[in-house]
Amino acid sequence: MAFTMNNKDFNKVLDQLQKEYKVYAPVNLKGKGTFSDTDTVRYGQVNIVEEIEFNKKSNFSPKEVILPITQTLFYFTENSVKEPKVEDKKILIFLRSCDIHAVKRIDEIYLRNGFQDSYYKTLRDKVKFVLMECEHSFENCFCVSMNSNKTEEYSLFVKYKDDRVFVECKDAEFKGYFNYMEQCNVEPKFVESNDVEVKIPENIDQSIFKNEMWKEYSERCIACGRCNVVCGTCTCFTMQDIFYKDNRNVGERRRVWASCQVDGFTDVAGGGSFRKEKGERMRFKVMHKVYDFKKRFGYHMCVGCGRCDDACPEYISFSSCLNKLNNAVEEVK
Repeated sequence: MAFTMNNKDFNKVLDQLQKEYKVYAPVNLKGKGTFSDTDTVRYGQVNIVEEIEFNKKSNFSPKEVILPITQTLFYFTENSVKEPKVEDKKILIFLRSCDIHAVKRIDEIYLRNGFQDSYYKTLRDKVKFVLMECEHSFENCFCVSMNSNKTEEYSLFVKYKDDRVFVECKDAEFKGYFNYMEQCNVEPKFVESNDVEVKIPENIDQSIFKNEMWKEYSERCIACGRCNVVCGTCTCFTMQDIFYKDNRNVGERRRVWASCQVDGFTDVAGGGSFRKEKGERMRFKVMHKVYDFKKRFGYHMCVGCGRCDDACPEYISFSSCLNKLNNAVEEVK
């Protein structure tokens, strides 16, 4: 079923939803961009539809809502361990097709990879999706090449245009909120083509891991890790024990995002390191996204959102790297 209403009526729906849900969506943060007097778009809680940024790609993915950048796993004292309380409210996230696909990848790692992460599952079980459409491809996107440009995995679809809101309701749980709204016909438009196209090789030979193409990134990459931070499918983390100043035997253990591109990520006891060269780190990231993950789960990890290309200060393009990988594999054959 689909409905249409003015923005004021939809805001009343949001107000009702917030009694049960925390509502997250991309918002435009004025003056919070990387450079002076620039804006950035990232996820935050919203109260009205006018706060939601429908026309720009978010600089950060919605991953941080269900996999927090810093998450306290438990508090400890000399004699006890206690997990933090979990908020009762459920979570409603406005996001695009590629990001819904990205959450599926995170689910594979945290829920179906030989174990089930209880902290992630607690949050994930509370999440429902509101689809935002992409009528046109954004810069650096290659979602069509990664088959993440379309999805049916959403509870609501919301389109906002000229102070009118159009809603497709697929989840029976939400139909009661729209009982008195005007019915209409609406369905999401999905991107059919991108300016950027990517071809990923099949049957990759192990010799590609020693190919000369990776040396380029040792010279260009500065190991800042921004590509991992904005990525919707990166899942690596490190652990931190925080000891309180007033009692050094009391504190908390936190899970914190980590990056496979930064110095020290692969350091081990005794002073060793698995990947000292930045080109080796780039190789690891690329092959994990389009080779290792697919061998295990049957599809590629990367969803083609293009955020890594948007964020890189050295203009390293992940999509270009994938095409270089394809060319290198073709040459070997």
